[in-house]
Amino acid sequence: MPMVKMTSIRVILSLAASMDLELEQLHVKITFLHGDLKEEIYMEQPKGFEVQGKEDMVCKLKKVLMD
Repeated sequence: MPMVKMTSIRVILSLAASMDLELEQLHVKITFLHGDLKEEIYMEQPKGFEVQGKEDMVCKLKKVLMD
C-alpha cells in the first residue's frame, strides 16, 4: 500500500497556494499499526498473502489496522 510523506503533502499545499489554485479534496489513507485493541477483530487474509490450503481461514488482529 502506498504511503504519503508529510513533505509530499506540504509540497502539494505550497503549489496550490503559490499558483492560487483551489484544493477541493485531498484524500490520504493512513494505516495505524501500533494501537491496542479492546475487542476481538478478525479479517480475511490479505490478497497475495493467503496461506495455501487455508484460504478460507481468517486472521485475528492483535493491533489496530485502519485503512
